[in-house]
Amino acid sequence: MRTLQSYFEEYAISHQNPTNKLIHYLCVPAIFFSIVGLIMAIPSVFLRGLTNGFAPFLENWAFIVLIFVVLFYLRLSKIVALQIAFFSLFCLVLNYFISQNLSLWFFSLIVFSIAWLGQFWGHSIEGKKPSFLKDIQFLLIGPAWVISNLFSKKKSR
Repeated sequence: MRTLQSYFEEYAISHQNPTNKLIHYLCVPAIFFSIVGLIMAIPSVFLRGLTNGFAPFLENWAFIVLIFVVLFYLRLSKIVALQIAFFSLFCLVLNYFISQNLSLWFFSLIVFSIAWLGQFWGHSIEGKKPSFLKDIQFLLIGPAWVISNLFSKKKSR
């Protein structure tokens, strides 16, 4: 089994340009957030009422999917899994509130599209292909890489 550090080292190879890195710091969380929103938009009638109104933002398919996503990270790093779990909870809550006022599906689709355009623009600046074209697991490594880099920068200040 590969370590998180080996994934990060390989991921970093195609993320050296400062502009591409900045684009990734913005777009990777936006993509994660929008995917949560897209999955939340899938009707989940039999999950409604599961929390008796206490946490309606958990009564959707995204919550179920995110359990497995956090388990993926947990096998790599407890700290990163915890960070992703908190970010996931933030995404669930914010998407829930967005869904109360807007079409969550449409909003998420717009954010998803714009963020992916940004990603590909960043890689054109970098001059290297996105890592996920080599290994699909890098779609999950990207959010961990961004969160780890953001937290490590805060520690060094």
